[in-house]
Amino acid sequence: MIPFLSLKDISESFQPEMDEAIAKVVHSGWYIHGAEVSAFEEEFAAFCGARNCIGVANGLDALVLILRAYLEMGKLHAGDEVVVPANTYIASILAISANGLSPVLVEPDPRTFTIDPARIEASLTARTKAIMPVHLYGQVAEMEPILALAFRRGLLVIEDSAQSHGALYHGMRAGSIGDASGFSFYPGKNLGALGDAGAITTNDDGLAECARSLANYGSREKYVNDFKGTNSRLDDIQAAVLRVKLRRLDADNDRRRRIAERYLAGMKNPSVETPQDLDKLRHVWHLFVVRSKKRDALQAHLLAKGIQTIIHYPIPPHRQKAYSEWTDREYPITEAIHEEVVSLPMSPLLSDAQIDAVISAVNSFRADTQ
Repeated sequence: MIPFLSLKDISESFQPEMDEAIAKVVHSGWYIHGAEVSAFEEEFAAFCGARNCIGVANGLDALVLILRAYLEMGKLHAGDEVVVPANTYIASILAISANGLSPVLVEPDPRTFTIDPARIEASLTARTKAIMPVHLYGQVAEMEPILALAFRRGLLVIEDSAQSHGALYHGMRAGSIGDASGFSFYPGKNLGALGDAGAITTNDDGLAECARSLANYGSREKYVNDFKGTNSRLDDIQAAVLRVKLRRLDADNDRRRRIAERYLAGMKNPSVETPQDLDKLRHVWHLFVVRSKKRDALQAHLLAKGIQTIIHYPIPPHRQKAYSEWTDREYPITEAIHEEVVSLPMSPLLSDAQIDAVISAVNSFRADTQ
């Protein structure tokens, strides 16, 4: 069986450096807000090209805290609208709702799966105060027109970079393009921890200070609480692991690009639509997602051939029970995507033989016999 992603193999590929980094933290006796967190924040900020990085507990918290900080700073107010792609993972939308803000769903560009800039302006109202483009599957959204629109209308731009560590847009890294960005270091991400972890990056020093305080019980100074904050902190063991993995991230992303190029060149099945890589540097191929109108049959065929796949994501946000108030809405592009997509194995550790086996299995699928 070719796994969709083997986290065990990924972890073993970083030995013995990872074990040494963890042991160093354990023997230091300092596990929260220690030297490893400070070092990772500095290194990841430099990697992204941002002035500030704040380590937090997970990717959802990163987005929640960005929005909460803007509320505390008076740049957002309860009930304000935030534009977000309709086909995103639900965490992007949950962060908006959690802050008493109103998500406004906009359809994606079906070529890239990222939010369609041409559709954003029609969704804006007097209450719209921010746009949250999601760099889905590892590809940076088309940011230039989004930034231009935001500038004209005085809107904040908050990147959801949970799947795009290291991706580039016109020479800028994901996480340094908008006003602020939220990252997830969930274990399966291109830069993954050994548990939940996340970060905020921003060039706005005021936002950074406010978000850092909010994540630490609303406190800038111990036992002095300026805000009704929360506890969302990156711990030193996870930071130490991330520092080890960060050193190899560009090389691993390059390997993902080479695998994607092999997939794109080799898959010639008219019933399986491969993704469009409009700009090679924009994509770090967190996921390699294909589409088929016979998705379930394709997935069963691949499993029979020893290829493990996953669906990202089977149910769109507006069809989830959590947002039952939206069930009468229709987003046909989003709905088609969620009904047709399937993610193929993607890992920097895939061998050439495994890549060839995936290509062969996809090409041998016959939709007309299903």
